[in-house]
Amino acid sequence: MDLVLLRLLFVLLLAAVCYFLRPFGLQAGWESAIAGAVAACAVIIFEVRVRALTLRRLIGAVVGSVLGIIGAALFCLVLRSAPLSSTNSAVLQIFVLFLMSYVGLLVGASKGDLLNPAALGVVFSGDKPVRRSAKVLDTSVIIDGRIADIAEAGFIDGMLVVPEFVLRELQIVADSTDGSKRQRGRRGLDMLQRM
Repeated sequence: MDLVLLRLLFVLLLAAVCYFLRPFGLQAGWESAIAGAVAACAVIIFEVRVRALTLRRLIGAVVGSVLGIIGAALFCLVLRSAPLSSTNSAVLQIFVLFLMSYVGLLVGASKGDLLNPAALGVVFSGDKPVRRSAKVLDTSVIIDGRIADIAEAGFIDGMLVVPEFVLRELQIVADSTDGSKRQRGRRGLDMLQRM
């Protein structure tokens, strides 16, 4: 609801500004107000369309437009030295500017999905990237049991990884016929349950 009110206020303000300032040589105040309201509605439609874009496409469209404008500026330098009348030269320069901006916008938006904003750093990720390391546990550390106490106390950052071969080895030790080995294996499995 607030967004609708804000958009309505934008249309009214732009219509009022055009009513009082009468841009582009419009003499009647109501014609200027209508032109301002139409321009505001066009901006709102553009804003709604931009909201639907993904960040990658938006960045691609902006980069494509900027590159198109730079290309148009270079091309217009060549047109200025061409033997054309000033009116024809101006029309060609405006045409080239619109064409290059439009093509750059479309190509950039279509290729924007190939961009990786996370590679550009903190600006797009919001926070500093946290490097989390994994700790690979072996059989003796699990059987010892102190790793479970350390993990419960919260002194270990990152992730604890127990490979499948360690689990198999613990199971073999827990199923051993030797009583002391069987006790150590079961203690290791109990430690895994705690973690």
